[in-house]
Amino acid sequence: MPHSLVLNLIPQSPIYPEFLTGRHYHALFLTLINSVDSSLADYLHSSNADKAFTLSPLQIQRQHKQHHTLQFSHQKLIPAGTPCWWRISLLDDTLFSKLTALWLNLNPDRPWHLGSANLHITSIQGTPQSTQPWANACSYTQLYEEASPSDRTFNFTFATPVSFRQGAYDNVLPIKESVFNSLLSRWNKYSGIEISSIAIESIYPSAFDIHTEVIGNYESKFIGCVGNITYRILGDVETLAIKQINTLANFALYTGLGRKTTMGMGMVRRV
Repeated sequence: MPHSLVLNLIPQSPIYPEFLTGRHYHALFLTLINSVDSSLADYLHSSNADKAFTLSPLQIQRQHKQHHTLQFSHQKLIPAGTPCWWRISLLDDTLFSKLTALWLNLNPDRPWHLGSANLHITSIQGTPQSTQPWANACSYTQLYEEASPSDRTFNFTFATPVSFRQGAYDNVLPIKESVFNSLLSRWNKYSGIEISSIAIESIYPSAFDIHTEVIGNYESKFIGCVGNITYRILGDVETLAIKQINTLANFALYTGLGRKTTMGMGMVRRV
């Protein structure tokens, strides 16, 4: 069962920009895991396999802000006392069950560390909120059964930069094969409900407002695509095939797309 959890945090000391990076978010997540299961933390740290979680960059809580494109790089420090949020998605029940003890016994006075800063986790949201569209939970069976067999339009927001690995190089253009095959691969890996293939030849981009962004806090500069893109199913397509594509589109909220999703990149949701 995939979960999209939003942790609300308050820094007790300033968070400097050099600690607001993908590898520091990754380290904070492993620290949370380590507090309840050190062997699992060691496994996740050492494993090079596709990992069953994604992380967002740290976000400053803003009133009445539409959470479409998120802040994915910070040039200025975040002052102490600034309300922030951080999204963690978990793609299998093993991870979620391991962390249940952490959520149930959450001590708002316990400091967690992001670089040199101390953070307090004040609350966790795991169900849809009108002001927080990144929080949700839904079983894989539900995702499949509730997917529309007739909706032919898919509007996606690429909230943090998206890039796809092709051979030895990255491709930042969200062509349909990269987007939907990425979703299909992760769905089949984690859901237990196999979709053998999808009608990729019937999917076409119909509108887009996208651009590239360059982020310099990785080993080398990371270039990715952000913005909005719409795909449509055209032609004579069976209802089962349409339902399967809708399933994958809804799954995007949890799994993200492309590279470095465990370090804040590739955050995508259907809107």
